Amino acid sequence: MGVGVIGYGYWGPNLVRNFAEQVAARVVAVSDLSVERLTQVHARYPKVKLTTDFREVLCDADVDAVIVATPVSSHFDIGMRALQAGKHVLITKPITADSEQAMQLIEAAEQRGLVLMVDHTFIYTGAVQTIKQMVESGNLGQLYYYDSTRVNLGLFQRDVNVLWDLAVHDLAIMDYVLGRRPVAVAATGAAHVPGHHVNLAYLTCYFEGSLITHHHVNWLAPLKIRRTLIGGARQMIVYDDLEPSEKVKVYDKGVTLADAQGALESMIGYRTGDMWAPQLSLTEGLRVEAQHFLECVTHRRQPLTDGPCGLRVISVLEAAARSLAGRGQPVELTDESPRATATESLGGVSESA
Repeated sequence: MGVGVIGYGYWGPNLVRNFAEQVAARVVAVSDLSVERLTQVHARYPKVKLTTDFREVLCDADVDAVIVATPVSSHFDIGMRALQAGKHVLITKPITADSEQAMQLIEAAEQRGLVLMVDHTFIYTGAVQTIKQMVESGNLGQLYYYDSTRVNLGLFQRDVNVLWDLAVHDLAIMDYVLGRRPVAVAATGAAHVPGHHVNLAYLTCYFEGSLITHHHVNWLAPLKIRRTLIGGARQMIVYDDLEPSEKVKVYDKGVTLADAQGALESMIGYRTGDMWAPQLSLTEGLRVEAQHFLECVTHRRQPLTDGPCGLRVISVLEAAARSLAGRGQPVELTDESPRATATESLGGVSESA
């Protein structure tokens, strides 16, 4: 399958490498506005066609699928042009700059029978796949909270704020792991660099029942943290993506509630048990994702991270923007983005090369 990559900036080299290593794919062309970056491509992949005009990639008959790895502001234009040219499309996160654009891409792909997929890479990692299985098994018991922290020093983005840059990862993971959409969103944040976007934010998602999720993102932290806590009635999970080996730890701890009336102490009991770390697949998430995209194109399957998945994440980010403008006032979410059935039709993702 011929693949064309548009954008060779921060994430582009990883995309080109992973698709070049796929047996079922051939990287035909790479486009970037920087001649210096294209020179780097030529040094490593001398047979790949190079161009500073992405339209040449879309017109190339040898290109069956296009990967869009450009700034968010250009995702819709390039993605729509690619679909109109009859190419299958994989777009880096977030899918578009707003939900209306995302819906137009979804409709265009459906009308043409083309695959539209979003690069939510973490969903394809062994850690997140294992967490998903644990939540679905019911071993955690009733879910109480989902708490994530994703902070570091930089990189400041020109076209999006910190929520659209960092929280999009955690919202995609949350959407996949919980399999539920929030009913309301509240967000607060601050912009400490004059004239630039919000660089520190706290996002809370409310669900039906007592489940609540909280996401802390920050471009001004002195150290890098990538940690998620999921608390259930029977078990709790700590997911630390920076851990070299035991990224996921399961704590057999919880709170038991008694029916007794009276003092709080007599109603709540604490249960403590062992901690264990499940064995995880060490295959690079992007490698699994690349293979999954190719399989979906070949067999015309619905991707695990399809257009509606990207739209659901966008809808939360847009609600968060309105809440930010209202100094943290909760914003209700309407159910306009039905949950896709990709997990049922695919039965998970393959990890083989």
